[in-house]
Amino acid sequence: MNHDLIIVGGGAGGLGAARAARWAGADVLLVNDRPIGGDCTFTGCVPSKTFLAAAAQGFEFSAAMDIVRSTIERIAATETADVLREEGIGVREGRARLATHDTVVVDDDRLTAPRIIVATGGRPVVPPIPGLDDVDADRVLTNEQVFDLTTAPRRLGIIGGGPIGCELAQAFAWLGVEVTLFEGLPRLLSREEPAAGDAVARSLTSAGVKVLTGTMIDRVVARPDGVALVYAVGDAAGDPPGEVVVDRLLVAVGRAPNSGALGLEELGVKLDDRGHVLTDERLQTDARGVYAVGDVTGKLLFTHAADEMGRLAAGNALRKGQRGRFRTAWIPWVTFTQPEVARIGMTEDMAADHDGRVVELPLDEMDRAITDGYTDGYIKLIAGPKRLTRHAGGGRIIGATIVAPRAGEMIHEVALAMRTGAFAGRLAQTVHAYPTWSHGIQKAAGQFFGEVEGRRARPAQPDT
Repeated sequence: MNHDLIIVGGGAGGLGAARAARWAGADVLLVNDRPIGGDCTFTGCVPSKTFLAAAAQGFEFSAAMDIVRSTIERIAATETADVLREEGIGVREGRARLATHDTVVVDDDRLTAPRIIVATGGRPVVPPIPGLDDVDADRVLTNEQVFDLTTAPRRLGIIGGGPIGCELAQAFAWLGVEVTLFEGLPRLLSREEPAAGDAVARSLTSAGVKVLTGTMIDRVVARPDGVALVYAVGDAAGDPPGEVVVDRLLVAVGRAPNSGALGLEELGVKLDDRGHVLTDERLQTDARGVYAVGDVTGKLLFTHAADEMGRLAAGNALRKGQRGRFRTAWIPWVTFTQPEVARIGMTEDMAADHDGRVVELPLDEMDRAITDGYTDGYIKLIAGPKRLTRHAGGGRIIGATIVAPRAGEMIHEVALAMRTGAFAGRLAQTVHAYPTWSHGIQKAAGQFFGEVEGRRARPAQPDT
């Protein structure tokens, strides 16, 4: 065998796997046909969060984009092939295909290892909307092109009310762009608590975004002055269609896995109906010695989730270092709008079938939110019974949603409690500095033991 482990793909999952394997003393080769760092560095997390921050700080569009480009360069410089080689990781540039469970073909070379990790990521989906193919290509954007803009559009249409659509809608609106956001479902951020999507919708509307939920794009019409989006509102049957004309159209409706042309199915690797690679909890596929991590699996499409998967897969494959099951319930995520929306584990609707108990603290009852003048949001903690002690000590945390300006920082205390299996009551017993945003966690958790300023724990209820 040429190597102990071959990794196909150089995004967050591949980098996490490669570095974990090297720390374990393995001979590891990373094969990649795109810039190392993947979507997160070049078209995802890094540029989008930089763009949001620059917009919030009041920079003009061109200056904001300059900051985006310089930030990408700075972070990409820590992930180059030369950097990895200095760390002892082999790097081969080129398109890879799996010939057998232990052989990868790159160009005409056959490279072998007893274990292979597939970490090829995903790509944005562009839905088959009638008329879209007739629009000039430079007017239709995904996250892969939007950060290449050199001038701000006067009018921007965004299809998709998930995290990407909401974040970029807010950033462009802050920069003075006339933004219309279309979402086919009844609310924004459909994976989150209903109240979270409502809070973000209020914030976007106050920033000047025209938010159209329950709205489907019927067709797109190319116009000399831009792109006309003809739409119908779901509960307005019989009403004439609406129309919005924009200069650019950003499509943010989801992602598809990069699983084609790898030779996976020929090896017996099972894919779902969307092309995601299916694995067990230890990230092994049905093919002996072949593992998969990151967006290509469709488990959780987040950089930190891919990194965790990569490290676990490397440890499981090599039987060294960090090993175990990938637990989606332990992975927090954040939508970086203002307010931020952070979640981990179950929503209240999910917990209704698991004997869940809920405590909730609106921000207008939280001192730090009052001092900062931002009270549109809440903290919700959800606990379930422990195996033997049931709800004693508050039970165990099984989920949380936080909608607040610093929700993305606050959620990690809850993540630690979940990962360590701590009693929910520990969050109430831990002294928090006052007045901090995290003090709200302590105040909310106190409700698991009794009434706190008129609030107490209640049974989880399904969405109505």
